[in-house]
Amino acid sequence: MIQVFVDTDICIDLLSDRKPFNHAAEILFSLSDLKKISIYVSSLSFSNIDNILRSQYSTKHSRQILAKFKTLVNVLSVDNKTIDLALASDFNDFEDAIQYACAIENNLSLIITRNIKDYKKATIKVMSPETFLSSH
Repeated sequence: MIQVFVDTDICIDLLSDRKPFNHAAEILFSLSDLKKISIYVSSLSFSNIDNILRSQYSTKHSRQILAKFKTLVNVLSVDNKTIDLALASDFNDFEDAIQYACAIENNLSLIITRNIKDYKKATIKVMSPETFLSSH
């Protein structure tokens, strides 16, 4: 089974129905639901997603959405080593540095994001959802 690390932006596209990006996100996460791919996200993503969802929904509804979402993903810890790697990285965006370090620490070789340019220093594959879907 293909294992992919999905950046927070794609998760938000799905959960906040952010058009036009939600369509690719829906297809990507449906592949996880069908057990065709295994999606990994960092624990940091849940906090970031909740911050966005609470601008649209009540806290209770946001948590319900996140609970359902959690059934589609594998949650990876952000720990001391992850933060050390992110701090030592050349990434300009610290949140992206954390996501990248989390993927590397867990031996994942592909990150799916809409922010390709933010991962230009990555040593693993980085793809948009559309590129990933067209190649699989």
